[in-house]
Amino acid sequence: MKTETELEQVLDQLYAGGPPRASAERALTKLRAQVQTWQPQLWYGRLAQSPVGALMVAVSAQGVVAVDFGDNEGRFVDRLRRAFGVRPNPSPERAGPAVRQLDEYVQGKRTAFDLPVDLEACSDFQRRVLEAAVAVPRGRLATYGEIAARIGAPQAARAVGQALARNPVPIIVPCHRVVAADGSLTGYSGGAGVETKAKLLRLEGAAIA
Repeated sequence: MKTETELEQVLDQLYAGGPPRASAERALTKLRAQVQTWQPQLWYGRLAQSPVGALMVAVSAQGVVAVDFGDNEGRFVDRLRRAFGVRPNPSPERAGPAVRQLDEYVQGKRTAFDLPVDLEACSDFQRRVLEAAVAVPRGRLATYGEIAARIGAPQAARAVGQALARNPVPIIVPCHRVVAADGSLTGYSGGAGVETKAKLLRLEGAAIA
């Protein structure tokens, strides 16, 4: 994201030569287009009811950036504003495809997502962890240690758990498929915790106790 200083530099360049009105208007049009690319735009929608409770979903122009359990719109909007520096706008049209696919998935009518995911706000380590979680097949489980080994950091099982606990797009990025070394369903922070994790795994046909 551009800083105020950088924006001031662009304006200084624009006005330095005192361009004619037509040239200035073209330059301002170009500047507005650039500013729109500097500032991420976010839109969100709500799934009011599902087997795992209400869900809030946010998308950028690049893909889904957040899924949140519950229907606390104010908290969801504030979290996005703090994370991305912009206030998201409600948009059933923009968020609709993600909301619809989540609904179909938790209802058992869809077995896979056909949605782009935007993990730009994640660190490189967390992005690698989440990508490894996506690679765990539906109906299967992986341990935190296995995920750590897959990303080339075999001693980082605990860090993997922390990265998954901060997964910004649960369900779509299936962190619920990652379990403790003994197979126990630990470390799920979404919804009702381990109960929600178990519901998602049973929906997918995973063998759990």
